[in-house]
Amino acid sequence: MNSSALSALERAAGHQQRFDVSFERYFAELAGDLNGAQLGRFPPRCLELLAQLSLRGGKRIRIALLYEAAGLVTRDEVPGLAEAALSLELLHSHALILDDIMDDSPMRRGGPSTYYACREDLPNHPQAALGLAMMAGDLAGFLALRVLFRAELPADRKQAMIDVQLGVTTDTVIGQALDLERDVNSSADEELLETVCEYKTSRYTILAPLRLGLLAAGQDLAPHEQSLRRYARLAGLSGQMRDDYLDLFGDPAITGKPEGADLRAGRHTYLTRELLALTSDDDHDTVKTALGNPDCTPQTIDRIRDIAHRHNVHTRLQTAIDHHAQAAAAEAGSWHRHWNDEAVTLFEQLPLWGAHRNR
Repeated sequence: MNSSALSALERAAGHQQRFDVSFERYFAELAGDLNGAQLGRFPPRCLELLAQLSLRGGKRIRIALLYEAAGLVTRDEVPGLAEAALSLELLHSHALILDDIMDDSPMRRGGPSTYYACREDLPNHPQAALGLAMMAGDLAGFLALRVLFRAELPADRKQAMIDVQLGVTTDTVIGQALDLERDVNSSADEELLETVCEYKTSRYTILAPLRLGLLAAGQDLAPHEQSLRRYARLAGLSGQMRDDYLDLFGDPAITGKPEGADLRAGRHTYLTRELLALTSDDDHDTVKTALGNPDCTPQTIDRIRDIAHRHNVHTRLQTAIDHHAQAAAAEAGSWHRHWNDEAVTLFEQLPLWGAHRNR
């Protein structure tokens, strides 16, 4: 890795570390306000659960993209970025909480999911546990918009940034609904998988931080919209395929999720689609039986991993991940014509760096 690429990744890590400090402070201030209001036991617990999930980790990729997007325009301090960062990660927590409810997932980021934490709190009241988890998710979503509404920015700039986040909230709901459709559709094709990725990853994880950072820096998005969308789509596809790959081949100590979680939940991911398409006879039956079986054993997961190796599923998926990552990097390379070279380097490197993580 050359020095400019290393410098870009070091900047990304710096953005993430500084954000974690501010995120912790944000939740401490909210907790102080709520405790002072003396509103009973459940409201502060709801906030506590949200804080636990939000502060427990995560790649913070949105934060790096947000700050470096502003850095494409200027290296001066940009008002509104701190609020946009909070908004992005709060909306992400909202999506994670609802995703884990929908998938009945016990773990997230190396600890209990918010839903399962609520079930542990209220073992004799399952409906109340579900409701409390939903309230934690709703709280995250509403706070995500409130921080932007309260930002001290020129009215037109603030409105443009709020419009981006309002659009993302709608896209997230559409993406979650499409996610459900994909997993009940036994013949989910590649077009449906790409549409799910567009709404759940590309627009939400890549495009929104880019737009928010550029808007905060005073940039007109219109001349660059098509290139931003192309980059977001390609980087999103690479990232989603990588996440699907890591379900079977990742290290749970790094991913924070058990091996084979997607298989057990019956998710029709890029990985499971390849497994079903390329296998036959006993191998195909093994995969088919494991898909959607929450009691699938670690031994069966090991066997499916071996099946994937024998049929070169892992190689095919790695090749697709690398292809999209390289295409995203090439798209970002075109930005050197009109934006800060130093910041462009990060956008070139992040898809390539992410494509090879945890292999």
